[in-house]
Amino acid sequence: MAAKSISIADAQKADIQLVEDAEVGGQAVHDVIVAYQANRRTGSANTKTRGEVAATGKKPFRQKGTGRARQGGNASPVHRGGGVVFGPRPRDYSKKVPKGIKRLAFSKALTVRINDGDVLSTGSFAVEDGKTKSFMKEVTGLTGDAKKVLIVANEFSEETYRSGRNVQSVLLMTASELNTEHLLHYNKIVIVEEAMSTLAARTAR
Repeated sequence: MAAKSISIADAQKADIQLVEDAEVGGQAVHDVIVAYQANRRTGSANTKTRGEVAATGKKPFRQKGTGRARQGGNASPVHRGGGVVFGPRPRDYSKKVPKGIKRLAFSKALTVRINDGDVLSTGSFAVEDGKTKSFMKEVTGLTGDAKKVLIVANEFSEETYRSGRNVQSVLLMTASELNTEHLLHYNKIVIVEEAMSTLAARTAR
């Protein structure tokens, strides 16, 4: 099974909308990547204030006569085990990005990778016996010694998924799930020819 490099002309022939102006799309890619990373944050970091700390309400010592500063309880932030001042609280880090910006970023990332010669196409990709050894043989035949490989198709058989599930350096991804971050993360991107139409629909303005 052979793979060939996709050129700008090949992409345009497949009706994939690319970003021809080098000055356009860079900010969109940045905004989308930041949003993806922010949306993965749980925002669950939490500290207790002095009102939430489980502490006795008894005064630690009498108000006057000790020569020490007056204290009303042990939950004060100045005490060990007391509350935290301005500590982290649960929050939502998620960001929303308009669909048009997402589409522009996707097209820009795809354009850059095609220009760099990192996007390949193949007629099909399938591993019938479900074995990891066979899977790696197919991948190596397509991409050589690339460290991180992304293979994109409209769908994969169960045997193909099973053969590649233990290979962390290779990801099988459907064209409908592919995003800008995937396009930038992997060294080589292999697109099965049937998935070109899906990518064309996703980049259409």
